[in-house]
Amino acid sequence: MKHAKRYLVGVSALLVLVVGGGVALGRALNKDGELMEDMTPKSLEVILGEIRSLMQDYSIEAYIVPSVDAHNSEYISEHDRRLQYVTNFTGSAGTAIITLTAAVLWTDSRYHLQAEAELDGTHWRLMREGLAGVPSRDEWLLATLSPGAQVGTDPFLIASTEYERLGGVLAGAGHRLITLERNLVDSVWNNRPPQTAEPLLPLALQYSGQRAIDKVVAVRDALHASGANGIVISALDEIAWLLNLRGSDIRYNPVFFAYALVTHERIHLFTGPERINETIRQHLRTEGLAALDVRDYRDILAGIDEYVRAGHRLLVSTSCSQALYAAIPAAQRLQEYSVLAKLKAVKNAIEAEGMRRAHVRDGAAVVRYLAWLEASVGGQPAPNTPNVTELSGAAQLHAFRRQQDLFVDLSFTAISAFGANGAIVHYSPTPDTDVPITLDGIYLIDSGGQYLDGTTDVTRTIALGEPTAFQRECFTRVLKGFLSLASAVFPTRTSGTVFDVLARKALWDAGLDYGHGTGHGIGSFLGVHEYPPSFVSNTASPSNQGVLENMFSSNEPGYYEPGQFGIRIEDIVQVVRANVTHDFNGRGALTFYSNTVVPIQRKMLDLTLLSAAELAQLNAYHRRVREQVGPLLVAQNDPAAYSWLIAATEEITIPASGNPVTGVQEVKAGGIV
Repeated sequence: MKHAKRYLVGVSALLVLVVGGGVALGRALNKDGELMEDMTPKSLEVILGEIRSLMQDYSIEAYIVPSVDAHNSEYISEHDRRLQYVTNFTGSAGTAIITLTAAVLWTDSRYHLQAEAELDGTHWRLMREGLAGVPSRDEWLLATLSPGAQVGTDPFLIASTEYERLGGVLAGAGHRLITLERNLVDSVWNNRPPQTAEPLLPLALQYSGQRAIDKVVAVRDALHASGANGIVISALDEIAWLLNLRGSDIRYNPVFFAYALVTHERIHLFTGPERINETIRQHLRTEGLAALDVRDYRDILAGIDEYVRAGHRLLVSTSCSQALYAAIPAAQRLQEYSVLAKLKAVKNAIEAEGMRRAHVRDGAAVVRYLAWLEASVGGQPAPNTPNVTELSGAAQLHAFRRQQDLFVDLSFTAISAFGANGAIVHYSPTPDTDVPITLDGIYLIDSGGQYLDGTTDVTRTIALGEPTAFQRECFTRVLKGFLSLASAVFPTRTSGTVFDVLARKALWDAGLDYGHGTGHGIGSFLGVHEYPPSFVSNTASPSNQGVLENMFSSNEPGYYEPGQFGIRIEDIVQVVRANVTHDFNGRGALTFYSNTVVPIQRKMLDLTLLSAAELAQLNAYHRRVREQVGPLLVAQNDPAAYSWLIAATEEITIPASGNPVTGVQEVKAGGIV
């Protein structure tokens, strides 16, 4: 671990690299012979050339560049966007492999279209994960490497479980996976943004619902059960949750850069000591953590080493980095799925109630936006009124959210996508891609907010003009899956794979599907993506821990027609007890409560595809939306949005025959409902 420790301490100095006695890459000498920074952006050709030169110095044939940071974060700071720097790809998930003659990027179906648009085909090749005939990273490496080749990686940027798995695959073919003491991308990144260290925010008990010391006690109980003396915590949201602190080091994510080491006797927090001012000290005292020991962020390996030398056994999660994992001798190391992730996923009563309140206020913001959008695009604007575009629409929605009580920030960059852009699952408009929102096409808006009492994430798909028959069919099949999941009754600890199938069946019946998961967990004023739970088809996913009461997840089936449109409907649902006669022989019966309260556009429905029960379910949902959001719109003095809401939630009449076809198709309400 000598090398790994030197790596961490020297992260800020890695722009200086002397090779064969030469001058550092990306640096120059001034007239006094001192090194000075050359901030001139480099071309991809230069970047790849310099990385390959370093690869030869390390005798490696391939170098892995992942999309995560040292904490395995999905969303990362500008300082950690190494994958984007070497590829120009801005998606949140991907892995690049650079060899001496090739550069290849793998990403999942959410980002296939985006990667096609962003990658420079001259220097990079795209591997569309999940498609037939596309080799996996393992397969490609084994087919590409020469006999006895070495593959290099940064030990802080690869999970220990993945390092062991990939290392075994390579070793089985006579190759070797090694960790390098310096990150090769950092070594050539001459204009790298500085690391963030923003002020910390104490989260009051009225929002957290549980003192930090009580959370620590729960963690220590887990240590007793596992036979460990301490636990190393590297996930940023877990540290923020444990200490009832929030930050803003990563955009839209209320977290801060830190590690934590919790033992039966002490708590060590590794972060910037200057951030722990008197306000934070007072918060820690109030939370029962007056004895918390604060150490420099870069001292985490030294802190681990101290406990290891004392003979203690340390617990780490399956998502921790190889650097942390390898710092603990095998005889003193325990590893399991994150203890804190499982604790954090089940919200306490205060958190659960806060999530409901936050979603009502957020619903008011989205309703005001949809009403404004209809008036701006579908009405008769005054002369010289500028068009509403994807960017200006997202900005207006942000403005409506800012007016809501307890609003702190957005929870992610809005996916404001019109027409063909909607088929790019995680598209976010830029000045170069921004297009007007018009009557001719479908508009998808996926957005969310961070509030002191909860985090939101909602998607609605609307037509401001008239949708085609195929668009209505696709939308309705997505809605059928959405309603099926929302109304499910199931036993405690049901796997998320069950809900994934429920959401897809109506699409599968017509030979349609979507390429992303159906549901992800969500934090309480924390990450918009949080695991567990996870509604995905992969039963081997470690986040498929089984569904428990007071877990929160998204419910978001969709359909995407490349080059034409995208459809997604998303609510945040809460796992609650089901009111049924039987409870699965004592296992406990659960169901979902939709926290999100935003109308679903009826203009997009093909009512011939919906059963009477599905229409009744939709009507009941719209009644609740009206009851919960309506008074807030009145209080916010927005009569236009209130009128829009009343029209958007009018009941769809079901004839006495129970056949939703006769007479129902003519049911209309004004505007886009």
